[in-house]
Amino acid sequence: MRAEQDVGIVVGDDGVIVERGAFGQVCARYPQARPCRLGEGLLLPGFVDCHVHFPQARIIGGLGMPLLEWLDRCALPEEARMADAGYAQAVACEFVAGLADAGTTTALVFGAHFAYAVELLFAAAEDRGLRVTCGLVVSDRGLRSELHTSAQRAYDEGLALAQRWHGRGLSRYAVTPRFALSCSDELLTACAALQAAVPGSFVTSHVNENPAEIATVRRLFGCDYVDSYDRHGLVGRRTVLAHNVHPRDRELERLGASGAAIAHCPSSNASLGSGMFPLDRHLYHHVPVALGTDVGGGTGYSMFKEALQAYFMQRLRGDDGVTLDAAMLLYLATNAGARALGLGAEIGDLSVGKRFDAIWLRPALGSPLDSCLRHADTAEQALARTFALATSTDIAGAWVGGVPVKATAVAA
Repeated sequence: MRAEQDVGIVVGDDGVIVERGAFGQVCARYPQARPCRLGEGLLLPGFVDCHVHFPQARIIGGLGMPLLEWLDRCALPEEARMADAGYAQAVACEFVAGLADAGTTTALVFGAHFAYAVELLFAAAEDRGLRVTCGLVVSDRGLRSELHTSAQRAYDEGLALAQRWHGRGLSRYAVTPRFALSCSDELLTACAALQAAVPGSFVTSHVNENPAEIATVRRLFGCDYVDSYDRHGLVGRRTVLAHNVHPRDRELERLGASGAAIAHCPSSNASLGSGMFPLDRHLYHHVPVALGTDVGGGTGYSMFKEALQAYFMQRLRGDDGVTLDAAMLLYLATNAGARALGLGAEIGDLSVGKRFDAIWLRPALGSPLDSCLRHADTAEQALARTFALATSTDIAGAWVGGVPVKATAVAA
C-alpha cells in the first residue's frame, strides 16, 4: 500500500494521471493548472463492484430465507416487473445513483431479462458517467415463464444490445446466463456463440452458491457446476462468476488454469445463509478473487461494508481463514476488480498513467470516523478505521476519468 500526505495529482484532459507528488512541487511544475483543493479527508481509488443486480435495487433486506426460496419470493417477482418500461426506467436511475453515491465507479452489472430494460440501464450509466459492463440475462427453464427466452432470441437480442453498447464510451457487454440451473445446453451454446460474435465481451453468471442449487445442477447436467459452463466454452479469462462458496478442488483447478475470476459476495452469502467463502483454497489454486455487493441478496451498495464483511467471514473461518489487513481490503475493493474486468492497466489505483477514477472520503466533523481518523498514527491504521466505520454518506466526491459523478463543493 502506498500512502502520501499533502499530495498533488495532475489529471490530463483525457482523464489520465500525468503527475503525482508533493502538492507544492506539482503546482510549481504546472503553474497553468487550476488546483482543486480537497482539504482534509482521504482520496482513494474508485470502487469496483464485480457482481451487482440492477433489477433488485428495491428489494434489499429480504432476510431469513435461503437462496432458492428468496429467489421465488423476492427476486424473481421483482425482476418480472422490469417488463414495464416505466418501472425499469425508474429502477435503473435509482440503481445508478446508488452506485455513484457509494463511490462505485466501475461495475459488472447483472442486467435484466428484458432487452429494453438493459438498454435503460446502459443509458442511465452513460448519463451518469460510470464504467459499466452489463448484458441481457437469459434463462429458458426453472423460472417464471415471463423470464424465459429461446436460444435464438437470446442470441439475437444480445447481439443487438452488444452492437449498440459494447465499446461505446465506458460501456461493455457481458453475456449473462442467469445460472446453469435455469439454462439448457442449447441456451448455453447460444451464449458461447454470442461471446464469440462480440470480441472483448465478458461472461458472467453464478456458481456454487447454495448446496440445494448445486445438487440440482448436478442432476440436470450430470457434472460439476463449473463444468456445466466450461463444456460450452464459457469459462475463460473474460469470465467472472459470482459466489463459489462450495467449490470442489477440481473446479478450482479449472478456474485457476483458465484465468476466470470469482466475485466474492460476503454480505449476500451471510444474509442468505449460503456459507463461508473458502478464500484460502481460491488463493492456493491461483483463482483471482474480487468483491461484489450482489445488492438484492446483500445489504446495499457500500463496498466499505462488503470489504468489512469479507474480513469478518475470514475471521470466523478460524485457522482456515485468510488474514485480511486494511491494504488487502482496499485491494479487493479496487484493483482486484479492475484486474478481473481486464481494466488493470487503466484503473484500480492512483498511479501515473492510470485514469483518475477516485473517491474523496470526508466524514462529518465530530463523527466517530472523523475522530478515529484524526487520531490514527499510521496510514494502515487510518484505512482500517475507514473500513470499520465508513458509509456511503462519508463520500464527499467521486470521479470517473477525472469527471465528477458525485459532485461536491471543493476549494479552488
